[in-house]
Amino acid sequence: MNAPLRFNEALLIAGHAFEPFQCVAWAPQDGNGELSLTVIDRTNTRIGRKQIPSSMYCDPTQLEHVLEQVRAQISQDGYSLKPWVMPE
Repeated sequence: MNAPLRFNEALLIAGHAFEPFQCVAWAPQDGNGELSLTVIDRTNTRIGRKQIPSSMYCDPTQLEHVLEQVRAQISQDGYSLKPWVMPE
């Protein structure tokens, strides 16, 4: 995947990156272009959070890198994620 990503595409990709947990993603109303991600477990406890600037989530390679970083942190905190690869 080399073409720039649209916001909705980045949301879908992020949503799948943290299964079996839920990823809540949104754009803050201040219009700064950031993508806010919060990963929650089955008890609605926040287990991960990340703000991603538009320059990063528009670039598939950078988005993959940041999602892998968040996945690694969640795994280090003792949560088991399903295997995931960046879609092509």
